[in-house]
Amino acid sequence: MALAIFDLDHTLLNGDSDYLWGEYMVANKIVDRSEYQRINQSFLEDYHRGELDNDKYLQFALHPLTLHPLEKLHAWREDYVENWIKPIIASGTSDLLEKHRQQGDTLIIISATNFFITKPIADLLNIPNLLSTRPELIDNRFTGNYIGIPTFKEGKVTVLNEWLKNSSHSLNNSYFYSDSINDLPLLQQVSHPVAVNPDDSLTEIALQNQWPVLDLRI
Repeated sequence: MALAIFDLDHTLLNGDSDYLWGEYMVANKIVDRSEYQRINQSFLEDYHRGELDNDKYLQFALHPLTLHPLEKLHAWREDYVENWIKPIIASGTSDLLEKHRQQGDTLIIISATNFFITKPIADLLNIPNLLSTRPELIDNRFTGNYIGIPTFKEGKVTVLNEWLKNSSHSLNNSYFYSDSINDLPLLQQVSHPVAVNPDDSLTEIALQNQWPVLDLRI
């Protein structure tokens, strides 16, 4: 039974769920538009250039969660997934996931986007295994901190290896699907790296290494 590992944003989704959560909060006046939107956009551009300071980004992204009770956050998140995420699931996602299910593979999402956002999306896609940056929760309130190692760049490899130690799985014959040069460390670890809607840097590396290139948007 092989592992089929999937990045989430711009891979299974036609968009970035972390960035869009920020836009959702702006649209619903949960955060201040003028300041939050500018900073959110700046971090997104850093990410696409492969220059993101992930610790600074997490301080920014997790802070709004500290300002509201869990019940209200969950209500907003439910609305967000229904009206912002469902419409951007890539058209080819369902067939790709079903192909791996038919092969008997174990499906897992590994995403730098934090667990508060990714968990209901993984549930929506019926993917039971999720590795994602964990926001700290104490007494039913988010603290603004995170637990453990963020699942970003080399952190994805580290967290996945820890998960493998506690499972019956290995990376033998494994797949990893991603759009981003930020995921190169994990792409280089699996048996079958696949570039999905890749950015320019990953496109170049995929062509050099003769990795398959997919477009799940069509």
